[in-house]
Amino acid sequence: MNNYNYMYGGMFTTALRWVAGWTYFSAFWRRLVLENKLNPDEAGYIGEKFNHFLPNALGIKPVIEHLVSNPESLWWAMVSFTLIEGIVGLFFMLGLFTRLMSFGVFSLAFGILLGSGWLGTTCLDEWQIGVLGVAAGFTVFMSGGGKYALDEYCIRKNKSFTHKKWFAVIGSGILPVKDKTAGKIVLIGSVFILGLTLYTNQYFHGGVYGKLHNLSVRPHVIISNASVQNEVLTFTVFRDEGADVYGSFLIGIQLKDENGNIIFEQNQAQLSQLPHKQIKNDYVAKVKPGKHSLILPLGAKATLHFQIPSFKNTSKKYTLELTDISGLNWTQEITIL
Repeated sequence: MNNYNYMYGGMFTTALRWVAGWTYFSAFWRRLVLENKLNPDEAGYIGEKFNHFLPNALGIKPVIEHLVSNPESLWWAMVSFTLIEGIVGLFFMLGLFTRLMSFGVFSLAFGILLGSGWLGTTCLDEWQIGVLGVAAGFTVFMSGGGKYALDEYCIRKNKSFTHKKWFAVIGSGILPVKDKTAGKIVLIGSVFILGLTLYTNQYFHGGVYGKLHNLSVRPHVIISNASVQNEVLTFTVFRDEGADVYGSFLIGIQLKDENGNIIFEQNQAQLSQLPHKQIKNDYVAKVKPGKHSLILPLGAKATLHFQIPSFKNTSKKYTLELTDISGLNWTQEITIL
């Protein structure tokens, strides 16, 4: 296959390259030009958005947890990630070092897919972005930039660097493999991407067989490490499901004995004024008192402490119950020490 064929093959993927490139460049544009979303002290900080990926990420959860537990490292990661998205997206649209940028698009999309493929309240938003980005990166890598790319312009102008062996690998033009080998790469790559698409669709949403599920529809809170010691109620909350743009609003906490008698409770007004010293947050997405409730953002994990009145420990079983403003309840048996 000669450069003429590659030029036209790449030309046919121009719209795909421009649109996919913009989806990544626009992330840089939104975060640094239209608004400053890299400021940890302002609402909309991208680090908090990244924290939302944590609960149900596939394979990279330890990396996400490390970053959201270390705010300084997270900030540097978000800055680096944003700059990479900006460079990759812009160069991809321009068709400059197209194949190298295609690998960048593939990698960024793959990371998005693993981290946030489970998110999306009304449709499979992040999963679709991820799998289509992976497919776009692979496709444009095989085709090169084509007629409407700066790579091809440099080839037509006979620039010296376009004759280097490395340019065909990271730029555009004739891919330095035999036609038969190229056909095998396309087939194997396409099968892999289709397999990745089906696997992640099933893993995140049950979209291939069985019952469909969407973990972004309603909030869910995990209660752990619940105990009462020296008249102090302590427990950890971790919000692992629900919409990333909408919090869980805690309006009630009750500690009950086995007969349903209330030993201790906090109502909506008390939780909305809960002192920050009673909340120990683990991640950048923080549990905090709001105007009418205690707010639990997606991915937030915190340990809560409450001084409770003295009572006779006569029950064999105690239950901690949390109530969300939606009417949902979460319970956990509790240890009295």
